[in-house]
Amino acid sequence: MATKRDFYEVLGVSKSATAEEIKKAYKKLALKHHPDRNRGDDEAIERFKEAAEAYEVLSDPDKRGRYDRFGHDGLRGAAGRGGGGAGFHDLNDIFESFGDIFGDMFGGGRRGGGGGARTSRGADIQASVTIDLVAAATGCEETIRISRKKTCNHCNGSGAEPGTTPEVCDYCGGAGQVVQAQGFFRIQTTCPACRGQGKVIRHKCNTCYGSGREDESIELTVKIPAGMDNGMQLCLRGEGEVGLQGGPRGDLYVDVKVKDHAIFQREGNHLFCRVPISYSQAVLGTTVEIPLIQGKDRLEIPPGTQPGEVIRLRGKGLPDARNGHVGDLHVEVQVVVPRKVSDEHDALLRKLAKHEEAEVHPHRKSWLDKLTDFFKSEPEN
Repeated sequence: MATKRDFYEVLGVSKSATAEEIKKAYKKLALKHHPDRNRGDDEAIERFKEAAEAYEVLSDPDKRGRYDRFGHDGLRGAAGRGGGGAGFHDLNDIFESFGDIFGDMFGGGRRGGGGGARTSRGADIQASVTIDLVAAATGCEETIRISRKKTCNHCNGSGAEPGTTPEVCDYCGGAGQVVQAQGFFRIQTTCPACRGQGKVIRHKCNTCYGSGREDESIELTVKIPAGMDNGMQLCLRGEGEVGLQGGPRGDLYVDVKVKDHAIFQREGNHLFCRVPISYSQAVLGTTVEIPLIQGKDRLEIPPGTQPGEVIRLRGKGLPDARNGHVGDLHVEVQVVVPRKVSDEHDALLRKLAKHEEAEVHPHRKSWLDKLTDFFKSEPEN
């Protein structure tokens, strides 16, 4: 399998290139390798697709940031017509997405084989789902409800009231494009009368009013792989809105949000938590029970462990959603100082302090003892 080229190399720009420089470089390559200028040249068409894929990523600040950090692997599940660097469905998707960059010099809309109505791919839609940290660690399935466009049941997507049919556009003769002559140049533009459809609807459907689509609300089950983190997306191909004139559906992009956990903090695929121990446990060492993201474990605290010391448990973190590598659990040891102690505990600590030759506050009388002493010292009448 061929290795995918670096997108900056494809466009011939540096990694510090501005958005305008990236657009200019893409336009130059797109015009050079455009299929209308290179008919029958498969290599030029591949270069055309490659440049469009690179521009689709680098022109989007979010996807460009992920690409700069993780390369091509960071684009899996990223939003966009090209599937975040996964490639366009066909040349029509490129023309539809970036036709405005070419202008209408080549008939920037969807390419068809002659006249008649042009289908167009439906819009992508977005949704979100919130999961807890345990579900993020193990993967899960969540049900979401979305609203989208579907093919109109009344007119079966034609946009015309049943019993009638769309008519060929008089302005363009059904071609969907018109050619204008300007000196030596001939410029092909989208027909303003039918907007490139090649047909016009005289009697519009009473349900969809000529759009050929109507609203629907449905529930979908989303499979969330292990290791998903805040800001990541899942792409459900073909679950977006239906296209015009029976065009294919767009995609559904699901933003994943992970709720904060009461015990664990997360950094990438690593987990962090704190475990409280007593002074004597820190000095003498001990074994304590600690929680894991699933279940529990026994953690050995070595003698002489210092407050704030971190013990790493390898492979006890979260899996990486991109490569499956499991992170670590970092346990910070906290030595807890009790606010109150019993008389026996107090005596032992004072004995220890004397052994350590450490200065401590003298033993203080209780408030009741002080009150008794006060009344005893009062002069009698």
